[in-house]
Amino acid sequence: MKKLIFKISLLAITAISVMSCKKDAKKEGATEADTTTASKTEKLTLEKPQVTLGFIKLTDMAPLAIAKEKGFFEDEGLFVTLEAQSNWKNVLDRVIDEQIDGSHMLAGQPIAAAVGFGRQAKLVTTFSMDLNGNAITVSNDVWSKMKPSLPLKDGKPVHPISASALLPVIKEYKNANKPFKMGMVFPVSTHNYQLRYWLAAGGINPGMYTKDNVQGMINAEALLSVTPPPQMPATLEAGTINGYCVGEPWNQQAVAKGIGVPVITSNDIWKNHPEKVFVMTKAFVEKNPNTAIAITKALIRAGKWLDDPKNRPEAVKILSSPAYVGADEVVLGNSMTGTFEYEKGDKRDEPNFNVFFNNNATYPFYSDGIWYMTQMRRWGQITEAQPAEWYASKIKEVYMPEIWTKAAELLVKEGNLEQADIPTTDGYKPATADFIDGLTYDGKKPLEYIKSMKLGNKN
Repeated sequence: MKKLIFKISLLAITAISVMSCKKDAKKEGATEADTTTASKTEKLTLEKPQVTLGFIKLTDMAPLAIAKEKGFFEDEGLFVTLEAQSNWKNVLDRVIDEQIDGSHMLAGQPIAAAVGFGRQAKLVTTFSMDLNGNAITVSNDVWSKMKPSLPLKDGKPVHPISASALLPVIKEYKNANKPFKMGMVFPVSTHNYQLRYWLAAGGINPGMYTKDNVQGMINAEALLSVTPPPQMPATLEAGTINGYCVGEPWNQQAVAKGIGVPVITSNDIWKNHPEKVFVMTKAFVEKNPNTAIAITKALIRAGKWLDDPKNRPEAVKILSSPAYVGADEVVLGNSMTGTFEYEKGDKRDEPNFNVFFNNNATYPFYSDGIWYMTQMRRWGQITEAQPAEWYASKIKEVYMPEIWTKAAELLVKEGNLEQADIPTTDGYKPATADFIDGLTYDGKKPLEYIKSMKLGNKN
């Protein structure tokens, strides 16, 4: 009888343990669908299954966080440690010095390393992290001077707002012998080029770089300098800068704190522009080709998961963790769930503010990289005139869509991706005029694009 009671008790404990495990799995966000998907994954023979990957605390690091938290890395046999980095220079140095195996990075960083601006190295991009995601914010004082001249609709400023509205403010600062300062996150960041593009389109000179002067302030009417993303709001509040261009959540943070007003989103400067990239060294990819493909596979799946609207609230919760972005869920949700707040109470629909998969967001197009090169040449970071062929050959040293394609084809085979999700392309997007100044950009004609601009180098 005692044996029978013991057996029954053991069975009961086992049943409770199984139920507890199932509850824990559900608590962690696992579903039957997740389990089914995971079972389809064909693991590659990994040369380095344990990797450490870096990121900066920005919303667009999301594919890395999701690939880890939803088990996409694990499905590939990868054991991934994600490490927050202090600033973009630190990110670059630690990847080059092989202290970390890869990282969320500014799209301009691996390109600059290839063309000779700043630290040189052989870095490669296999995955584009996202489209859009930035904004330009000004202080309350600057906004109070800009706003009276803006056209209104239903009592609210009409967007997009041209930088021409900033011209009288800059003149006022100049007459008072005060420099007008704006922050951006790094000299080869999208934010630097977008801020410059917006200012120049409004008739404001953001300054030039030369071989001997890498500050980028020659003849500048607005002085642009580097500020790490998480420090942007505090630097604005302190009055050290009068505005900035940065990714989320640091524009919405300024609104939440009541210290500044975003005046334009990057999607209104260049519709569906490429943003961050995932970067490894060329040596790492050559030594660990299957590992590079596996990482890319997991990130593609994460991008697709992120662009399912029903998943965005969960993504916001994950990103709010101090281990990732560490911002308030309400602040993160402003942009991540399809809205964007300008002045307090002026919340507008921005369904494409953050795009992680749609519109071929994850594919590393050559034409995206060449656009960054045109801006490097425009403002003098590329110091010598080069033929169009140079742009085409240089970008192929950095962007590796062939690895993305291998990863995507495996995902299709496994049922984790549709064949239609793989673009039929030669690596170049069609020409587009979706810029705030209406200029047409064709990645196959970079010199014509550079010549079409009013400010900056023409040759």
